[in-house]
Amino acid sequence: MSSQDKKNSYALRTKRLALSAILAALAMILSYIEALIPMPVPVPGIKLGLANLIVIIAIYKLGFKYAFTINCVRILTAGLLFTGVFGVIYSFAGGVLSIVVMYLLYRTDLFSMVGISMAGGVAHNLGQIITACFIMSNIRLMGYFPVLLFAGMISGILIGIVAWLVYGRLPHLKV
Repeated sequence: MSSQDKKNSYALRTKRLALSAILAALAMILSYIEALIPMPVPVPGIKLGLANLIVIIAIYKLGFKYAFTINCVRILTAGLLFTGVFGVIYSFAGGVLSIVVMYLLYRTDLFSMVGISMAGGVAHNLGQIITACFIMSNIRLMGYFPVLLFAGMISGILIGIVAWLVYGRLPHLKV
């Protein structure tokens, strides 16, 4: 590898790291904003998932490894600041399942950003309800999943539309 190739490789890694830090900070800010805004729906566990906007953009812009790291950093910091240990456990279960599903759908090249986001919203809620079933040792909690399924679809569609609009305005530089 030539000296110039090493410099280019180092510059690319530095750009990705800087963009990842910015996106993680934005995801944290969106998590904080979401924690401040009360949901008008009186159903526990339903959130808009504003930080997912950043995760979807990170998948498209940086790939799975960086998006996964951004998501984990956001879940741990936001959880410890706003929701506590159980919040981290539920968010981590939902977040990991969600990002894996979104990335696998992204790799197929068959789904739009909105469809991928919708699947991610549903997967996030599924991960959380499965975790709740294990923690509470009560499979009957799955009866609540149809409500979460619908909520995940709606919020996923809304976040996907916003992500598509934002992503379309981002500079498409090689990162």
